[in-house]
Amino acid sequence: MASMTQRLKPSWRNHPISSHLLIFHLVMASTLLPSLTSAIPSFSSTMHNNNWAVLVCTSRFWFNYRHMANTLSLYRTVKRLGIPDERIILMLADDMACNSRNTYPAQVFNNENHQLNLYGDNVEVDYRGYEVTVENLLRVLTGRHESAVPRSKRLLSDEGSHILLYMTGHGGDEFLKFQDSEELQSHDLADAVKQMKEKHRFKELLIMVDTCQAATLFSQLHSPGVLAIGSSKKGENSYSHHLDSDIGVSVVDRFTFYTLAFFEKLNMYSNASLGSLFHSYNPNLLMSTAFYRMDLYQRPLDEVPVTNFFGSVMKTIHTDSPYRVISSQPKVKESIFLGDDKVKEIDKRNIKEKRCSFHLWMEFLQKKLVEKDDSDIIVMYGFVSMILLLIVSTWLSA
Repeated sequence: MASMTQRLKPSWRNHPISSHLLIFHLVMASTLLPSLTSAIPSFSSTMHNNNWAVLVCTSRFWFNYRHMANTLSLYRTVKRLGIPDERIILMLADDMACNSRNTYPAQVFNNENHQLNLYGDNVEVDYRGYEVTVENLLRVLTGRHESAVPRSKRLLSDEGSHILLYMTGHGGDEFLKFQDSEELQSHDLADAVKQMKEKHRFKELLIMVDTCQAATLFSQLHSPGVLAIGSSKKGENSYSHHLDSDIGVSVVDRFTFYTLAFFEKLNMYSNASLGSLFHSYNPNLLMSTAFYRMDLYQRPLDEVPVTNFFGSVMKTIHTDSPYRVISSQPKVKESIFLGDDKVKEIDKRNIKEKRCSFHLWMEFLQKKLVEKDDSDIIVMYGFVSMILLLIVSTWLSA
């Protein structure tokens, strides 16, 4: 028995089965770890990577021309600063451009010089006319759509999104009127924001309202990560800026006018902060007191760029050439733009290293066959592989 043991030990050492089994276990572990770690929430997925805007005009009738001009002005601004149309939900309760009283058919202006037509060829209205209701706005915010609603009418945000919600119209103490027939109340807005937070539909939300007693609409908000700006406090009115004698009505509200004046000096690469935007409002010019609800927002406003909400923040590579520069270095990361403001970095070296572990194991067995190794060892490899795969599949299905 002792002599047999002495004969077996050298033959066992001549075939490094134990080392190959160790390699196989490592390979199987590398196969299972990605599937296990994918179930754990990733902190990188919660990073800011996209911006959305929901712009709402709630008023009908010709004398409310300025509310549509307000909304279209913000629409033009966020597009100019980089947010694409597919990330903007535009809701217009009336079509002033096609109103029979409009002396400038198919055009909308926010200034009496008529140099800038807000209703140009590139305006994409998602909800128009009687589609602009409190119900539809709440459905957009919470994502509770009927199956027939197309993707273009949905707010497809996620837990990394920064969302701008702008609303303008007629309001009062804790309500905003929709088309003179219904109201969005402060508790409706607070409940919708709470649902958005629980469903991970935003990382940070900025609510901007231009209406009388706008600050009262924020009174019941309590979800973290929310910042609110109102054109007036409780008991105060919000006023129009100027009258256009050719059109016959006021064409823009004061709060929105001075907001636009601030943004006209900026581009998508500007570093102006939200604090500088808030400080730019002069009560004497507004004829009301702008109100800010900041207790739910964690970051200092002087450190938050306005482009986090009003523009598109992208990681970019600046080059002198309009064409892609292909580097000869093997470890260089190249940035691939997904949409207009979403960047994903792909490491070429990691792509090669992340080859399927099962394929690597099959290549190893095939190599052994080509090298004409001992057939008993190859059979043993295959047998052990089947057993381990059976154990792993049974464990995963349990």
